[in-house]
Amino acid sequence: MDDARVHSVLGERDLGETPFDADDARALLTDMLRARAFDERALALQRRGWMSGYPPFRGQEAVQVGAARALEEGDWLFPTYRSNALQVARGVPMSDLLAFRRGHPEYVSDHAIPNFPQAVPIATQLPHAVGAGMAAARRAAEHAVLCDFGDGATSEGDFHEALNFSGVFDAPVVFLCENNGWAISLPRKRQTASATIAGKAAAYGIEGVRVDGNDPLAACEVVGEALDRARDGEPTLIEALTYRQGAHTTSDDPGRYRRDDPDLPAWRARDPVERFVEYLDERGIIGEEFVANARETADAELDEAIERAEAITESGPGELFEHVYATLPPALERQRETLRADDG
Repeated sequence: MDDARVHSVLGERDLGETPFDADDARALLTDMLRARAFDERALALQRRGWMSGYPPFRGQEAVQVGAARALEEGDWLFPTYRSNALQVARGVPMSDLLAFRRGHPEYVSDHAIPNFPQAVPIATQLPHAVGAGMAAARRAAEHAVLCDFGDGATSEGDFHEALNFSGVFDAPVVFLCENNGWAISLPRKRQTASATIAGKAAAYGIEGVRVDGNDPLAACEVVGEALDRARDGEPTLIEALTYRQGAHTTSDDPGRYRRDDPDLPAWRARDPVERFVEYLDERGIIGEEFVANARETADAELDEAIERAEAITESGPGELFEHVYATLPPALERQRETLRADDG
């Protein structure tokens, strides 16, 4: 198990020394720019009251976009609340993600992308992902499962239970921990005495690796290799080292606990979008207007997404009962009827 080395491409290898070509690199950058535009627009919308709250992901685009590009069409994704870049890059309509933040069902568009609803409670999606992986193995299905979560989730019991089950039952699951340094206001060094998060994999008998989470090529390569192993019944825990540039959510004030971060390595202080643009530009893979054109296209996509989200009919409180049981139990049926009568 290689849980100490941080796998990287940028600054270590040229593109020709990787499994990717120029088109792959441009596609990764395009999705990173789309994700950055989404994050900026969503944050601005929240600040003007368009939605009640929002978890920014600026600085974490590289790992999420790289992971999304590693997924095969039939692979399942179990996202967390900060996985918007991962979902945008995978093809989930931006309007769906925006509508969710306005209180609508998460996936209102008619698409067949195998995504589990994003988990807002910390770490609850990890046991679900293992269950889905075990079900796939029992049916001899060929897809793998990718479960995305933050470093704070590793302090939850769900993390232990999920990794323990995956190791015992050889569940085809890749656990992708985006270690952004902070669980709200708690720094990583206050969460665990382990030298690395990836090193925790040894306790469960599974593979543990670390990757430069600000490097989309490395993220795509490492996640892709882990998904291939998962399809052979070998789960993996990946620790992606990145950094949360903004607040935990729009309700958070990071200035109160993160004025100076002495543990921040220099490479993590570099913006992943700017870093990748520089890497590709130096090699002649993108031209002068590439970023401007990609941003313009993303802004137009966002304009349409906002219009679609705003056009969705407001959800009523009765919708709470619609997607829990195939047949509503009598007690919940009575509650629904009481609610209808009160709305009367």
